[in-house]
Amino acid sequence: MSEVPAAVLMKGITKRFAGVVANSAVDLEVKKGEIHALLGENGAGKTTLMNILYGIYRPDEGEIYINGEKAHIHSPKDAIKLGIGMVHQQFRLVQTHTVVENVILGTGNGVTFNEEEVRQKIVELAQRYSLAINPDARIWQLSAGEQQRVEILKALYRGAKILILDEPTSMLTPLEIKELLQTLRRMTEEGNTIIFITHKLDEVTAVSHRVTILRQGKVTAVLETAKTHKTELANLMVGREVLFRLEKQPLERGAAVLRVEGLEALNDKGLVAVQDVTFSVYRGEILGIAGVAGNGQRELLEVIAGLRPANKGKIFIQDREATYASIRERIGMGLSYVPGERMTALVPNMSIAENMILKSYRKSPICKGLFIDRQVMLDLAKRLIQEYEVVTPGPDKPVKLLSGGNIQRALMARELSQEVDVLVVAYPTSGLDVGAIETIWKILLSQRSLGKATLLVSDDLEEILTLSDRVAVMHNGEIMGIVEAKEENIEKIGLMMAGALKIDREQWV
Repeated sequence: MSEVPAAVLMKGITKRFAGVVANSAVDLEVKKGEIHALLGENGAGKTTLMNILYGIYRPDEGEIYINGEKAHIHSPKDAIKLGIGMVHQQFRLVQTHTVVENVILGTGNGVTFNEEEVRQKIVELAQRYSLAINPDARIWQLSAGEQQRVEILKALYRGAKILILDEPTSMLTPLEIKELLQTLRRMTEEGNTIIFITHKLDEVTAVSHRVTILRQGKVTAVLETAKTHKTELANLMVGREVLFRLEKQPLERGAAVLRVEGLEALNDKGLVAVQDVTFSVYRGEILGIAGVAGNGQRELLEVIAGLRPANKGKIFIQDREATYASIRERIGMGLSYVPGERMTALVPNMSIAENMILKSYRKSPICKGLFIDRQVMLDLAKRLIQEYEVVTPGPDKPVKLLSGGNIQRALMARELSQEVDVLVVAYPTSGLDVGAIETIWKILLSQRSLGKATLLVSDDLEEILTLSDRVAVMHNGEIMGIVEAKEENIEKIGLMMAGALKIDREQWV
């Protein structure tokens, strides 16, 4: 009996961008009916490889075989014809259209399609794979988890038997993650094939059959998941030992450094995004804010940082009211803000050194009279680069040329080199690999040990529980409750994230 050909076989795939080799002679074999995890550091070439398989890029060298037949994939249309679907990390949906309209878009039947037939097929697929969705709902009305279901249904509607998922759990609640992993298992039981890109090693070990690891554009290992473990996977990814549990000293909580009372703020559309939010962050603690993205976290941090006005309520920094203070005044009070969109806080074309003095260029010794002392600036940048382990050829290189992890290190170096009492940080490790995550975690815990008060927003519940002392959960702009950052509170936190539980304020820790 002949062996069943692989669902996907990529041989000797090489892809270059402006002299940078993103993939170097990569071989990838994915068997029919398996969940195959693709791991690697930021910039290792994972998404590039999958974009080649989906027809977004064309390889400079190499061959692709689908179900044993050589394939010529020049566009996503070619990939779809071969039964390949891809769900990108950033969903590609039209927010004002319905589920039905989004599913049919791009199929070539957008003008003459029978809406009832499409709706019925969507319902059948949703029931078959437990992807519950209202086919007539508009995308903007759906949660992140529901929008992801629409993306999966789009691919299945087009006949995908090979499904590529790029960081599929990054915006989901714990319950939604559990449901997604169950759906993936069910899909492979019916003969579908899944390629699963993620940096969350717990999910890899929980759901995948095999794993291919990339480092610097090359394959370093192909392993059966059942015969490996998180530590080995992480070490193969980054080429060194990675610690998953960092030592967090017992909390010695001091006075409240940041207080927010009855805060209300509007979003960019003029709708209430933050409702009656009250909490305190104490010296020497990390208060984590958990919640599905889009529930008011960004607006809350922007109000605290002075980037967005408060509609109601008050903000106090070091017992000084800062509700109407300017950004410069808040910086002077000891507030530092690291936004989730890193490059919005940096000037991409300016050098690393220049970016590192954006908050201190008026001060001595960097400023001498009306001019910046370039040597002092470079010496400062070199010290911070070494202290925060920023990998770069030198401080004069444009910051935009750094990798994601090194951009984050450079940004943290600038913010923490000031006189800081309150550190407000949004999604500090989003999209980073395990090595970069470990470095950022160490930085945040070192600030905690120095007595700094940190307000941390993250959509990674493991990160929240690892770093935080207490966890506040936001849903629909409200604080649903504040609990201790303990593993036994995961279910409670998940229910609050989904809006199914609200704790009376008197019971907050």
